[in-house]
Amino acid sequence: MALKEGLRAWKRIFWRQILLALGLLGLFLYGLPKFRHLEALIPMGVCSSATMSLLRDNFTGALRPWARPEVLTCTPWGAPIIWDGTFDPDVAKQEATQQNLTIGLTVFAVGRYLEKYLERFLETAEQHFMAGQSVVYYVFTERPGAVPRVALGPGRRLRAELVVRERRWQDVSMARMRTLHAALGGRLGREAHFVFCMDVDQHFSSTFGPEALAESVAQLHSWHYHWPRWLLPFERDAHSAAAMARGEGDFYYHAAVFGGSVAALRDLTAHCARGLAWDRARGLEARWHDESHLNKFFWLHKPAKVLSPEFCWSPDLGRRAEIRRPRLLWAPKEYRLLRD
Repeated sequence: MALKEGLRAWKRIFWRQILLALGLLGLFLYGLPKFRHLEALIPMGVCSSATMSLLRDNFTGALRPWARPEVLTCTPWGAPIIWDGTFDPDVAKQEATQQNLTIGLTVFAVGRYLEKYLERFLETAEQHFMAGQSVVYYVFTERPGAVPRVALGPGRRLRAELVVRERRWQDVSMARMRTLHAALGGRLGREAHFVFCMDVDQHFSSTFGPEALAESVAQLHSWHYHWPRWLLPFERDAHSAAAMARGEGDFYYHAAVFGGSVAALRDLTAHCARGLAWDRARGLEARWHDESHLNKFFWLHKPAKVLSPEFCWSPDLGRRAEIRRPRLLWAPKEYRLLRD
């Protein structure tokens, strides 16, 4: 028995090394885009029949995970992973309307990001984000007077909130958790029942509706959702508050989209703000900044709902059969132009 277990362990190590070698060779010979097409062949796993039969959602009722057999539709702790075709959007809209919800959407537009991305983000949000629902937008910027005037539908409001511009773009990213925590404890928390926090350098391309609502919501990262756990870019510096040991972590989540109830987001932002302050006091900085701390939080406190990469997709990855209907699309990243 011990010999068999040892042989299995050796085989796992061997094939991991082979996979890594082939991946590096593919990157060297063909470049990242071509290699990325191959990762779609890595299986995501499957939900058991027992788990699928129990999947329900407060906004969509019974889910249809069997409608998407080619992708993973549940988490190990029984939360749904929302893909196109697994829910009834009309039921979700009706439930949100009956509850008379107000949904907040926060976005930070600092420096050149305001002129480059904000107007398209807001215009497409008016077309696709929680259509027909009461929505309050919170734009955090150092120039509230420069926020574009976008025509808003009935029951939809926009508030421009002043923030201090940080010296480095990394600090802008990391300071948002502290700012969001304060806003959720203030007027935003009084106005909204649920809140989504999003990056500004993306735009809506299809319906992003109440099917996405839950007590706490995490977004699968489109660049990492096929990767095995041992390859995911969690923080590995053991001295950081965001550190995660080998074998820890469920999925890698994208900080470009996260949401939930006001109370749940207060907990999340407080955790991340404390971790960021802890690191800064010790001269540390997690590899992926606030995203590293967000992933640590969701490892400790499992999200109630996970959004598939369809809800935040990178066009650089090209077309994939499993991505039927992208809801948000990343904008081209022009870091050299925008980050100075």
